[in-house]
Amino acid sequence: MHTIRRLDLGYIVRPASEVGGPEPRVEPVLAYLVRGPHGLLLFDTGIGAGSPETEAHYRPVRRPLPQALAAAGVSVSDIDLVVNCHLHFDHCGGNPLFAGTPVLVQSSELATARRGDYTIDGLVDFPGAVHHELDGEAEIWPGVRVLPTPGHTDGHQSLLVERLGDCTVLLAGQAYDFATEYGQALLARQATREGVAAPLPGYRAWLDRVAEHAPRRVFFAHDHAVWEPA
Repeated sequence: MHTIRRLDLGYIVRPASEVGGPEPRVEPVLAYLVRGPHGLLLFDTGIGAGSPETEAHYRPVRRPLPQALAAAGVSVSDIDLVVNCHLHFDHCGGNPLFAGTPVLVQSSELATARRGDYTIDGLVDFPGAVHHELDGEAEIWPGVRVLPTPGHTDGHQSLLVERLGDCTVLLAGQAYDFATEYGQALLARQATREGVAAPLPGYRAWLDRVAEHAPRRVFFAHDHAVWEPA
């Protein structure tokens, strides 16, 4: 059995130019602590120290990761494995705290980050960084599976966690920004499969793979809402 605890690591202010509306949007930055028989896994690590331009653009407010972990009864040194959904600065910001700890990332995501002009370089290749590169889907512990979920970035990945029996949870990261967007995509998939006449909205192909696992709850990196089936 695995347990999952959500960690509040602050928030960013996404400018109106990025959200497609007249006003900026304040978004939480959430990480997830997974505890199971094989140890402690941390899915995402919060907001990193950015360049002056990044700071001005997103105006981040950080909650220190060690403080958030302490509230969950653990310390940085207790973490056995880090998984980043992708390597933007608001998802891998605490990675430099984990020198010597394996960090699981899709090889395509790491290659993109290393080409530059993508993230804060020091959050990726820091002293003691240990990257375990994945090429696609992988079961990393019994009952814990990395699933590629491209869209927000080409190398984005999510985490499927079996909690008890058939109760599977998907930690979706930023595969979709909001639970409502995810739900709408599922309905688009359902309508397509049921033969509803065009036009219909598209949906991301990896939803077919997620459906095979039938998660009962889906958590997100920038939304406090949780998706659950009707």
